[in-house]
Amino acid sequence: MKKRGKKPELDWTDEQEEIIWVSKSEIKRDAEDLKKLGSKLVELTPANLEKIPLDETLLDAIHLARRSVKEAKRRQLQFIGKLLRSIDTDPIQEALDKIENKHNQQQAMLHKIEYLRDDLVEKGDDELAQFFDQHPDADRQHLRNLIRSAQKEKEQNKPPKAYREIYQYLKELMLEN
Repeated sequence: MKKRGKKPELDWTDEQEEIIWVSKSEIKRDAEDLKKLGSKLVELTPANLEKIPLDETLLDAIHLARRSVKEAKRRQLQFIGKLLRSIDTDPIQEALDKIENKHNQQQAMLHKIEYLRDDLVEKGDDELAQFFDQHPDADRQHLRNLIRSAQKEKEQNKPPKAYREIYQYLKELMLEN
């Protein structure tokens, strides 16, 4: 019979690296997050996709996923997730966040324009004077005519043509600045 000896003790000094255990569930969650990032990249417009730093293989995979349907698209998204696992995704995520934030800012600006239009039509000259103080380059005559027309349309229950024109004019004016 063989004698059993003492097991050698492990020397845990500062020189050795600490082993970090990652659970299988955490690995799966990370892979799923990268797959979601890949699907966001696939859904971007071509102009926005150009703003994101991507290598050629990833870009080709994204273009192929756009052309694919159903099961082929799902498999292609899996492949894009696999490609994303092998690269640093921080610059990609930062660029995507900038694009999404710009979209959110634009949406907020459009809502602000809608509220301004509603106030101009409802409150009339008081609100209009404040608007002209903030935007001296606005065409006063044109805007007053549109507001009057919108008020008449509202009173007579007509389609809101001038109401829409006010929005378009304000949008053009505000986004120009």
